[in-house]
Amino acid sequence: MGSDFTPARAADIPSLDRLLNDTDFAPALTRFSRTQVTAALREALAALRQQAVLGELHGEALSPQTIARSVDARLQQDARPRLRAVFNLTGTVLHTNLGRAVLPSALHESLLRAHSAPVNLEYDLSSGGRGDRDDVVEPLLRELTGAEAATVVNNNAAAVLLMLNTLANRREVLVSRGELVEIGGAFRIPDVMRSAGSKLIEVGTTNRTHASDYTDAVNARTALLMKVHTSNYAITGYTSSVAIGELAQLGRTHGIPLAVDLGSGSLLDLTRWGLPKEPTVREAIAAGADLVAFSGDKLLGGPQAGIIVGRADLMVRIKKNPLKRALRVGKLTLAALEGVLALYRAPELLAEKLTVLRLLTRSASEIEAQSRRLLPAAQAAFGEGFEVAAAPMSSQVGSGALPADRLPSFGLRVQSAHARGSGVRRLETMLRALPRPVIGRIADKALWLDLRCLELGDEAELQAQWNALGR
Repeated sequence: MGSDFTPARAADIPSLDRLLNDTDFAPALTRFSRTQVTAALREALAALRQQAVLGELHGEALSPQTIARSVDARLQQDARPRLRAVFNLTGTVLHTNLGRAVLPSALHESLLRAHSAPVNLEYDLSSGGRGDRDDVVEPLLRELTGAEAATVVNNNAAAVLLMLNTLANRREVLVSRGELVEIGGAFRIPDVMRSAGSKLIEVGTTNRTHASDYTDAVNARTALLMKVHTSNYAITGYTSSVAIGELAQLGRTHGIPLAVDLGSGSLLDLTRWGLPKEPTVREAIAAGADLVAFSGDKLLGGPQAGIIVGRADLMVRIKKNPLKRALRVGKLTLAALEGVLALYRAPELLAEKLTVLRLLTRSASEIEAQSRRLLPAAQAAFGEGFEVAAAPMSSQVGSGALPADRLPSFGLRVQSAHARGSGVRRLETMLRALPRPVIGRIADKALWLDLRCLELGDEAELQAQWNALGR
């Protein structure tokens, strides 16, 4: 076998069988299957042979202990789930890239039960016959929104697609030009309409649309009036739009349904908790909307889902559409949605029980106190190369909800102690590489760690992650 400085030959590499029988591989064979260890070992030996060909292989790399460590590290890395818990310190509560709404911990037991045992997903326990999976949540949705019927699909874009394809396939849909929104990932209302087989008819202008614009556009091919809540942007100044009630009356006059895409899906008036006003689903139904579509994982605070509520006769048609089966949700989504909707029956307890609302209503003073508690640990963990300070910040709701509103918050501002400031990006990369990644944001040559979304019970784990830096 070659020395530490003399290149080793491929012939010096131990055989696979010899290594598998070596005591250094016993721990890996205990933690993982023999199949996994053998596959990882083959890859490691192939890499060593390649180094030998290049003249870059040295003797110290050929000890069974060194190879075993390499194989074990590879297996542990491969075993790590791709979907991992992270600390969301971005300041965005409903962060689309981080999974949007965090479900209440009280639901964990019901989700585990739904996952680990047979459930009556499409089984009617009273009759013993086939049931409808929407029955799991439809009574709650009717109660909370005042609608006649409801159905659930996998997200709000799917809900809008299903409504349009059912009611306006190969026909015209009237939408205000000022409501042709684009949601995340460059999905646009006109594109959704095209995919649904509907023909978009724009009415009004970007900043001003009147009832007469809709009236003038109605003809025999008009199948649907549609109003889209511009939840992810705001137009201010010289503006006007047509209210749901006025559009609903126009629709009734011409026998045309009104569908409302409410987007963020608030079920209660948020102003009771000191948050900005957002239109509620019940208000849209009460104003005369025939159908309302909204998200389950935004302001509602539940799992990813698209919910449609409204007239029973229209819902029958929607449920008969073959697309409904393609877009339906599974038992885990329904179990989570049922649990979250049930919390809304006790609104006075909602700010305590519903995670999203609890995070949105945290006071800046509470978050400031948390920042000052964590400041010494952060400074010690990040080292002398960084200046860490507790600083006021501005959080946002996220996922297109209340885009113009900011929530006063607090957190840790981390700056490089050196003029060049390159260390901040290096630190941000290191934080993302932790066992539970810490996700902040870089702006103005600083790393901002907004603590609005850090639950009090997670402080110790965050400090443990920080302490792991550089190990």
